[in-house]
Amino acid sequence: MSREGAIARVRAGFDDGTFLDTLRCRVAIPTESQEPERLPDLRRYLTDEIAPSLAPSGYDCTVVDNPVEGGGPFLIASRIEDPALPTLLTYGHGDVVRGIPEQWREGLTPWDITVEGDRWYGRGTADNKGQHSIVIAALEAVLAERGHHGFNSKMLIETSEEIGSPGLDAVLAQEADRLAADVLIASDGPRMDPGRADVKLGNRGGIAFDLRISLREGSRHSGHWGGVLEDPGILLAQALSTITTPRGRILIDDWLPKAIPDKVRAALKDLRIDPKDPTLVMPDDWGEPGLSVAEKMYGWTSFIVLAMVTGRPENPVNGVQPDAFARCQLRFTADADHTRFLPALREHLDAHGFGMVEVTPVRENYFPAWRTDPENPWVDWTVASVARTTGTPPTVVPNSSGGLPSELFGRNLGCPVLWIPHSYGGCRQHGPDEHLLAPLTREALSIMAGVFWDLGEPEGRPR
Repeated sequence: MSREGAIARVRAGFDDGTFLDTLRCRVAIPTESQEPERLPDLRRYLTDEIAPSLAPSGYDCTVVDNPVEGGGPFLIASRIEDPALPTLLTYGHGDVVRGIPEQWREGLTPWDITVEGDRWYGRGTADNKGQHSIVIAALEAVLAERGHHGFNSKMLIETSEEIGSPGLDAVLAQEADRLAADVLIASDGPRMDPGRADVKLGNRGGIAFDLRISLREGSRHSGHWGGVLEDPGILLAQALSTITTPRGRILIDDWLPKAIPDKVRAALKDLRIDPKDPTLVMPDDWGEPGLSVAEKMYGWTSFIVLAMVTGRPENPVNGVQPDAFARCQLRFTADADHTRFLPALREHLDAHGFGMVEVTPVRENYFPAWRTDPENPWVDWTVASVARTTGTPPTVVPNSSGGLPSELFGRNLGCPVLWIPHSYGGCRQHGPDEHLLAPLTREALSIMAGVFWDLGEPEGRPR
């Protein structure tokens, strides 16, 4: 009965194909949450796959309906050994993006795992079926080795993450007592470097909004009216040009953090961003001057135009167009005041003479920022546990650059939120040919078994 024994058990399950077989069954269920007709498959994933896999370990499982119409159900699993022990909460999502099988390379399919060398291809292998399967397998290995966990274990699996987690906030509030925990440790997203583990402390937030200028009904002959009628495309381009400098520095102060906190800047100091793609050029003079790439990506606000259109680009006509449209997005850290973003934009546009630009928030594309305090004792404890398993301290990232539901857990449950991701930047999640790396997966199983073993040891864990 030892830490090494638990790690050996979980590795054996990987080496003999047990883990792959389990994941293959989960990938085979087409849990595309964007497709309303898949709602029965979302429920089936929880009731026929995840709950039966947890039952032998003594988890009590309940499926909770989504309070938001069209959202998939939730699974809450709980295994209480002693109320006096610390409680772990872990999280995953069983839904995936559309399979788009016609776009996968010949010989690959989204709903079965194809093994080619070190790559396991299939929809959900990286995001997120493979990752929460790693967590479940590691918990099973520790239980088998020790005979008990040494802590209380709770799990929440949702099935609507890929459509913005509708209902998650309400369920966390409704089930706060049942989900109460000392720490949330979960796995989602990619590592910074495939060869080195990460511990992420949260995520940047995101908000999308539409800018629109509507001047008249229908277009007007460009020869007769060009140069006389206002052109909405020109007006919108000029309005956008006031938001940043020509090199992308944001000019609306209320969108920015007052500063990058010292403890965050220290964590980012040695973080190197390697896109591993020669087509991705990151010029030093783009964005906020004086910041490193890591500080721009993980410690600052970014603004981009997601789409912009006037007229009919696919079939232009010789006319002064009636309207123009742009969908824009901000990504921001917990240090920026998101409540000021749209009011500040309205004030800015008005001050620059662009009162005709309508600003409309895209509600379904909003998610808040969150960051667990880097000085929280659970951070050092988790880092030490991962380092003990891998022999190398993991990269500590104050927050991911993408979106995770960290703030919902932190606000509703009041516990530190830590992410240990087990995919990598090239996994092609959300696109064709999504895959998981086998060597990284084997190491990930070891890491999580080590973390859960250490959590069951009374000495050394945070109190």
